[in-house]
Amino acid sequence: QVQLVESGGGLVQPGGSLRLSCVASGIIISINTMRWYRQAPGNQREWVAIIVSGGGTNVADSVKGRFTISRDNAKNTLYLQMNSLKPEDTAVYFCHVYYNGRDYWGQGTQVNVSS
Repeated sequence: QVQLVESGGGLVQPGGSLRLSCVASGIIISINTMRWYRQAPGNQREWVAIIVSGGGTNVADSVKGRFTISRDNAKNTLYLQMNSLKPEDTAVYFCHVYYNGRDYWGQGTQVNVSS
């Protein structure tokens, strides 16, 4: 059974940093495409970052130069390093994998960027 558990969210001032983690079980993240999404109140869920099995990564234009996706294969854990945070980054952040024909999501972790 696939489980994704996010952590690391919190309240941070504009310009600050956070690192989100997503611990996976039931899958091996190094051989799957993993993604981060976020959803702000009243908005649709939007894609933030992707890392593929070969290690290639990409991030959305809105976070380019500020966010970095990575993984620790030994810990089977996905990360999202978020720097230079802005109030518009406030959202619930989710990790995601499409596996065996279905989507799996974590429960999400709340990030609030406010002074």
